[in-house]
Amino acid sequence: MDTSRLAQDIARHWQTEIIQQLTEYIVIPAKSPLFDPDWQAHGHIDRAVDLAVNWARKQAIAGMQIEIVRLEGRTPTIMIDIPEFLGETRPPPLLERDQKEPAHSNVLIYGHLDKQPEMTGWRDDLSPWQPVIEDGKLYGRGGADDGYAIFSALAAIAALQAQAVSHPRCVVLIETSEESGSPDLPAYMETLAPRIGVPDLVIGLDSGCGDYERLWNTSSLRGMVGGTLRVSVLTEGVHSGDASGVVPSSFRIARQLLSRIEDETTGIIRLTAFHAEIPEERERQAAQAAQVLGRSIHEKFPFHGATEPLTSDITQLVLNRAWRPTLSVTGADGLPTLASAGNVLRPSTALKLSLRLPPAVDATQAAQTLKQTLEAEPPHQASVTFDIEQAATGWSAPPQAPWLGKALAQASQHHFDKAAAYLGEGVTIPFMSMLGQQYPQAQFVITGVLGPHSNAHGPNEFLHLDYAQRLTCCVAEVLAAAY
Repeated sequence: MDTSRLAQDIARHWQTEIIQQLTEYIVIPAKSPLFDPDWQAHGHIDRAVDLAVNWARKQAIAGMQIEIVRLEGRTPTIMIDIPEFLGETRPPPLLERDQKEPAHSNVLIYGHLDKQPEMTGWRDDLSPWQPVIEDGKLYGRGGADDGYAIFSALAAIAALQAQAVSHPRCVVLIETSEESGSPDLPAYMETLAPRIGVPDLVIGLDSGCGDYERLWNTSSLRGMVGGTLRVSVLTEGVHSGDASGVVPSSFRIARQLLSRIEDETTGIIRLTAFHAEIPEERERQAAQAAQVLGRSIHEKFPFHGATEPLTSDITQLVLNRAWRPTLSVTGADGLPTLASAGNVLRPSTALKLSLRLPPAVDATQAAQTLKQTLEAEPPHQASVTFDIEQAATGWSAPPQAPWLGKALAQASQHHFDKAAAYLGEGVTIPFMSMLGQQYPQAQFVITGVLGPHSNAHGPNEFLHLDYAQRLTCCVAEVLAAAY
């Protein structure tokens, strides 16, 4: 394989086709069902699916079969089945496998097309649904998380076939409920299991990268529990001068309840059920990632004023975001804007909670523990409910086969001129835990383009175009090595 030609072909593919497709995709407000319950009536998810499929059908890939699979009442899923390609070339000697290792002949590549909601705080000249290219970055919601995945996967395969490089059978699976916790995916996996077969290698393109200077492989993903805590003390608001000191504050009670979960001084989660022992290998990888990233692990965030990170120990910051539980309040109801806030003791406070969990903690059990802890013995007998909306268990990569480690290392050297690196991510991809349990013998390459300042889920999300192109090249090399 001519790696220089590979890079040129993939760059050309991106420049002449993929960037334009992604700009059209960003315009579509294909919000995940959790954020758009009327997604079927609005049709935005279907528009995003049609855009991607119409492009995919035009690609020069031998034997490719594309289907939009629809189960009643569920978001659609794209399944692309690409048969094994017998080219003229074979993997280079560096990647020759031990005779005891089986050849890898079935690869599953994963991505999604549904998006997070708009979020406030975008720059005045940017918008979640208006694509803008600036300084090599494509701004707009969903391009990096992770609308690029289907385009990157097919571009990698097309580039191999253009050079007559052999690759294994590939199934590209693109879902549209991931940002809601993938509630529809298990049904599709069960329905499509006979057609997918048993994957030997899983490539997930929905993760992140520590910087834009090398290939990053995700070694673990945190789980999460999401839901709404609601505290009600009155049926309607009353004058605060009349009621304060008599009626308990719903906000104060909510604050008390959160303190059952989190130490408000340190941020440490109090309940041992939400913690897990960190494996030695992950601690070593965290120390290596800390050496590579240095202060950029926290300097990438837009701290306000003199705000500091939780600790100055870089390794501990890496472990905090990958292997330790944390609680975030991501939204609130019952709080009027400052301009509309009169002297009223409010009847209720509702908080959207996101509890990130270590990879080894079962999210279903954690969700029940969280609910029981918040609802038990409410202060002043206030009405307290916690409605569970998401519960997704995390994932930790299995031991890596030697051939795969070599393939990743070589790909990173070819296309970044730097060694590959490994990093535990704080995000959740429910699909990975599902596949890890279903296919324990599979190897995993979990990677992505969500690097410094890319700001997925937040304002000013962008796709680093050069990195995405180089990552596509690396995916192509891994597929060639997996043959």
